[in-house]
Amino acid sequence: MNQLNLLPGIVLVLLMAGRAWGAELEVRVQNAPTTGALVFQIYDNPDAFGDFRSPRSESRQAINTDGVYRITGVPAGTVALLVYGDENNNLALDRTFIGIPKEPIGLSNHYRPKGPPSFQRASFTLAENETRNVDIEMYQVLGESGQWGVGIGVIGRSSPYLGSDSSVVQVIPAITYFGERLQWVGPSLRYGLFGSDRSRFAVNAAYRVGAYEEDDSPILVGLGDRDSTLMAGVGVVYDGPNRIDVDFRYQHDVLDRFGGGTAELRVSKGFQTGNVSWAPSLGVNWLSDDLANYDFGVPRWAALPGRPAYDVGSTVTAEVGVGGILEINEHWRLVLDVNTEYLGNDIADSPIVDDDYVLKGFAAITYTF
Repeated sequence: MNQLNLLPGIVLVLLMAGRAWGAELEVRVQNAPTTGALVFQIYDNPDAFGDFRSPRSESRQAINTDGVYRITGVPAGTVALLVYGDENNNLALDRTFIGIPKEPIGLSNHYRPKGPPSFQRASFTLAENETRNVDIEMYQVLGESGQWGVGIGVIGRSSPYLGSDSSVVQVIPAITYFGERLQWVGPSLRYGLFGSDRSRFAVNAAYRVGAYEEDDSPILVGLGDRDSTLMAGVGVVYDGPNRIDVDFRYQHDVLDRFGGGTAELRVSKGFQTGNVSWAPSLGVNWLSDDLANYDFGVPRWAALPGRPAYDVGSTVTAEVGVGGILEINEHWRLVLDVNTEYLGNDIADSPIVDDDYVLKGFAAITYTF
């Protein structure tokens, strides 16, 4: 009988030993929507927080009149809280074509990012069994007219040409805009036609800086300057799990500087370190014969002793790069995108080419409203 009497106590001790006693949050929410429900997401991974996917835990609560909500079982450690209003009760955070939340959200520490969110700015540290009061003010990320930014930027590329030590560098206005379908960052823009925040078909355009001026090197004299142009076309974007993105696009020279086009396939993986969101990438580029010859060929009429005629033809290059955004504060951001394009033998064998790679990139500092 004594052993039987001890059995309930043993079971209770075992249950308590196996239970994870987490912290609690008492969340006071302001400006909550009047319809739908509130979803509370806890993040402890900076990379997951960077695109508001794959939270550590999630709870859904009906909207109440006093605006106070309790979340239990929150893991101890450094976490960030996202609250969003599921206004249409579809059990998901609705997003624009480029992944920006369309439904109202709120973040811990009164943080309102103007770009990729920083886990460091939104996070706080919880002790085991602690109860913490958190104030959240909800808002619409894009407001009524989207999110604008202005600044100054630099776009450039190195010179792979024989005898040239001149790099092409141009200072340009750095305008940024993020809306329901339109994304405009410095020299490139994209407009989503149909699809979802995960995969979409879009039209795009980009400013392409000219490859060289003929006075950059004696080997280029007589070939004429290679002018900058506007490239435009179509593409498909897939934002995959774990911030692995695939971007395919075709663009054509719409100003008819050379009349050709290029196709690009790029795969990137997003990370977050402190207040920096960054993504290394790998890419493959196809250049039409018109474009390849415009940049690297020698037409028959321009052939000289020591510079024979050379037809590159259509060709393929490989590219590695890294892009990043540093959030200086709530409004100021530093944007950087640097790539190395490796030229194939059909380009490197040209009599005007000396290096088998080109460094190219874009940098800007912007103020976002």
